Amino acid sequence: MNTKSLAFTGVLLALGYVLHTIVPPFFMGMKPDMLLTMMFLAIMINPQKGNVVMASLGAGIISALTTGFPGGQLANIIEKPLTAFIFFFLILAVSKLKRSALIATILTAAGTIVSGTLFLTAALVIVGLPGPFTALILTVVLPAAGFNAALMAVLYPVASKITKRTMPTASML
Repeated sequence: MNTKSLAFTGVLLALGYVLHTIVPPFFMGMKPDMLLTMMFLAIMINPQKGNVVMASLGAGIISALTTGFPGGQLANIIEKPLTAFIFFFLILAVSKLKRSALIATILTAAGTIVSGTLFLTAALVIVGLPGPFTALILTVVLPAAGFNAALMAVLYPVASKITKRTMPTASML
């Protein structure tokens, strides 16, 4: 992992931290996790195992420190690396397709649904949930997937141009 890739991942996670912090909870103390979009973008820019580990651990720790979900700290630390590697394998599965914002958007929506499901499952086992599992999926996870997908549709083309100019060896999706 080179210094530019590590620095870019750090910048994306910092931006994700800001987004994660300012988005208010909107259902039973839960809020969409915009940090996921930045983690996914970092993985798409540099889809290597080392970057996946670094991005997921960073995102997990940041999410744990900023969560508003009671007892969500451990659930975040468990869920982020699992989500990151599932997302990484999804990227590998579609690597033969043409790189596009549409593919990035679809993968982001799928990754957010995986993340939300893993988080709620971990939280259910560790501390319980503030409401029914299905209600939380429908009112928090699915809207978050839509919002994160829309955010990725905007960010991916910009990040793609930036990485082509600054990191010619980066392999965007």
